[in-house]
Amino acid sequence: MPTFPPLTLEDRTTGSLVGAAVGDALGGPVEGWSPEQIAERHGGRVHGIVGPFHENWRTARPIAPYHKGDGHITDDTLMTHALVRVYDAVRDHLDAYSVAERLVPELMESPTWIPELEAEALPLQRVFLAEKWIVARLHYGHVDPREAGTGNIVNCGAAMYMAPVGLVNAGNPAAAYAEAIDVAGAHQSSYGREAAGVFAAAVAAACAPDATPATVVDTCLSVAKDGTRAAIEAVAETAVRHHDFESALTPLRAAVAPFDTVGPDYRKPTLAARRPSRLHSIEELPIALGMLLVAGGDYRHTVLGSVNYGRDCDSIATMGGAISGALYGESAIPSDWAKTVAEASRTDLHAPPRTLAAVTREVYARDTRRRRAHEATFAALTGAP
Repeated sequence: MPTFPPLTLEDRTTGSLVGAAVGDALGGPVEGWSPEQIAERHGGRVHGIVGPFHENWRTARPIAPYHKGDGHITDDTLMTHALVRVYDAVRDHLDAYSVAERLVPELMESPTWIPELEAEALPLQRVFLAEKWIVARLHYGHVDPREAGTGNIVNCGAAMYMAPVGLVNAGNPAAAYAEAIDVAGAHQSSYGREAAGVFAAAVAAACAPDATPATVVDTCLSVAKDGTRAAIEAVAETAVRHHDFESALTPLRAAVAPFDTVGPDYRKPTLAARRPSRLHSIEELPIALGMLLVAGGDYRHTVLGSVNYGRDCDSIATMGGAISGALYGESAIPSDWAKTVAEASRTDLHAPPRTLAAVTREVYARDTRRRRAHEATFAALTGAP
């Protein structure tokens, strides 16, 4: 059998961030719909990039005025790339204060091309209310960044853009979890914040040379707490009994349903939806991990399973795409998908991973110096050689 050189940090970083963006773009046009509605609209399952769900998307509710589809990235990728720019500026580990000092200005002051609006605009004008919360609390409310996430709706808003945290801590899931929990404290609380930490740990774990979908899920279970851990465990137990997403769609939804607060009708959430709880979990991360297991890590099938699941499928596909891309690199991503998404979104999908990989190497060098300084101090304290 042919042998291939091991994937480098750059390979995995590119695979993860490009994989996340492509998954996001594929899921965008069918977000919010059920598998049955998606199949009815498209005459079967979605197998690639599709157009808007409604032909009259400019006026159709609840979609207007966003051009979702045709390869357009959504707020998941806009936020991910904004976080990469924060890392580029800080060039070290981030915390909740980095969100206040760097990410908030990115959202408020840095115009960028917004594919869904077909215009250059401030990211703040596109992001959802759960992300606008960051600006309201930190810029206008002057809340302690470590506590600003309290009171926000509990959803996947923080988790969806945490892949860069996992990549900066590549191969160190525990550190990725801790950093993401700190960063996400400015945005989310409860199981929304927990999911951000676990997703970052999943990406970090996927960067290990011997990583597999199973080892990634095991890592998630080792760091996850409360309802998030229980939801991942339930979904994983179901996922391993399936080898194609078609048969897994209904069982995976049934497995995560007891932990999901939104309820069966995604567009009509229950009165208990998105409130803090130690018993519940966001839906998106467990399903992304479930689809990863069903697909055996294959990028195409992980993302297509996530997309055809419906509901918040752009975020599910973002997460699944990021983890699969970290596992197997950019070569695992269909090149025609990546090309179309980059061109349609007018976005250089390769610039962010180039930037982040360089930052990651700098951060590792800093960590090494800090660790050696600690070792020297501890040796002096204990008399160890």
